Amino acid sequence: MKIIGVIPARYQSSRLPGKPLADILGKPMIWWVYQAAKKCEKLDDLVIATDDERIMEVCRRYDMPALMTRADHDTPTARIHEVSCMLDADLYLQIMGDEPLIDARAFDLILPDTLPEDPYYVAGVTNIMDHPADVIDFSNQKVACNARREILLISRSPIPYPKGTADFEYEKITGIQLFSKKALDFYAATPKSALEKAEENDLMRFIENGHTVHAVVSPYKTVSVDTPKDVDIVCDILKQRGATAQ
Repeated sequence: MKIIGVIPARYQSSRLPGKPLADILGKPMIWWVYQAAKKCEKLDDLVIATDDERIMEVCRRYDMPALMTRADHDTPTARIHEVSCMLDADLYLQIMGDEPLIDARAFDLILPDTLPEDPYYVAGVTNIMDHPADVIDFSNQKVACNARREILLISRSPIPYPKGTADFEYEKITGIQLFSKKALDFYAATPKSALEKAEENDLMRFIENGHTVHAVVSPYKTVSVDTPKDVDIVCDILKQRGATAQ
């Protein structure tokens, strides 16, 4: 079984243009993500997938393997599918390039020891949300699962709605997701589904078409960087941890 880690790194961002190159304690954000991801011993290979020569230049400068992919991908899953057409593997681990606090121990929770029987295998790491404000934040994509930890729905709205009881924990999907090659091929060959369009979550394409998406809860929490304020938050956390860019 071969597993490749892929870090999608798109240059354009409406709220933070050039986001992967945002300065964090003297190094670009994508450097922090790569350094964290390469600690995972289960990955046979690790590559950055970008759409911009400026990011490629930074990857060359810091000796980080990278591939140039098309600029017209509107989801990270589509970019990973393009990588799967260039690099052969059984499983592809998506590691979002805007989460510099990512912890490679979360990868061990989602990466199987043997190849899953389902040829269309898809899984995603989730985090329990601690604060009520996070639950109503539309940027946090909440998940509802069945008893087998299979995702039923992903929504930017608070789900489930606490009409009968509030005695449960809200979960959000993270940027760590796992796909088989056949799952990525299915994704690329299938039109966007209705709920996917409404919620802007590409995992719903699998769910709405009858494929299982497994949810794996991780205690290792991170911060997605979408704004300059998020950059400041990440820098403060790294300083508190005593982290340095060496």
